[in-house]
Amino acid sequence: MPITLPETLPAFDVLRNEGVMVMSPHRAAGQDIRPLRIGLLNLMPKKIQTENQFARLIGATPLQIDFQLIRMSEHQTKNTAAEHMATFYRPFSEVAATGEKFDGLIITGAPIEHLAFQDVTYWDELCQVMDWTQSHVHSTFGVCWGGMAMINHFHGVQKHMLDHKAFGCFRHQNLAPTSPYLRGFSDDFVIPVSRWTEMRQAEIDAAPGLRTLLGSDEVGPCLVEDPGHRALYIFNHFEYDSDTLKQEYDRDVANGTPINVPMNYYPDDDPSRPPLNRWRSHAHLLYGNWVNEIYQTTPFDLAKIGG
Repeated sequence: MPITLPETLPAFDVLRNEGVMVMSPHRAAGQDIRPLRIGLLNLMPKKIQTENQFARLIGATPLQIDFQLIRMSEHQTKNTAAEHMATFYRPFSEVAATGEKFDGLIITGAPIEHLAFQDVTYWDELCQVMDWTQSHVHSTFGVCWGGMAMINHFHGVQKHMLDHKAFGCFRHQNLAPTSPYLRGFSDDFVIPVSRWTEMRQAEIDAAPGLRTLLGSDEVGPCLVEDPGHRALYIFNHFEYDSDTLKQEYDRDVANGTPINVPMNYYPDDDPSRPPLNRWRSHAHLLYGNWVNEIYQTTPFDLAKIGG
């Protein structure tokens, strides 16, 4: 089944040209099955790039997805056209006021790792969002800083600054092969990592109810399941495009910012050569499994979500 997107959203043409099944809301209204309503709370500066990345993954499943874009109410982005934001995004305050419910919600990362959570300008509203998910969202997926924010809010687990940036493609291990979220996963694989902070396994283990599904000897825990809050937290970036790390590296080099060549990314670690994407299949597996798990467990009546 296709993902439902406005025909004027840039991701509509991008995904359709890639072969992903997309459908306009008008056409979707004529379908007999109920679409899954999945929201994207987009905290990243490059909104359109992030929309495309997540829409590509959840739109590749055989289920119809009603994809909704959400932003923080007061925070104004400087990197995406105001017209795009006004046309395609709704502020969280508006979403909350309607009382509508979602089968799934993705909370993205944000480039604010150096700040304490409480020092983020929209932290209070984000806490409202996270509490709201418990009564209005069937399953929430926190990504990178978004996952760190959620595990901190619900369990008090702290993030810790690294002495150097974890940057590159790092090997990870499948720690829970029988998890429905890891169907089809290899025993080990690589995942793009780009962060200055970490969550520590011992502190996750000390928080009741959490289960680490993916982890790395080099960069620590990666994917954590929180059944009590119907949530997953991932600290790394399966959603990245082939050239996302390259864009970050080239940006830092151009700005004169000290940065290492991303590990295990370019052939022979040579930045003059095109990078290799060795995580795409597992990215589709993870998000496809998440969507399937939502489909298998969410109430058909949206009003019963969170009840």
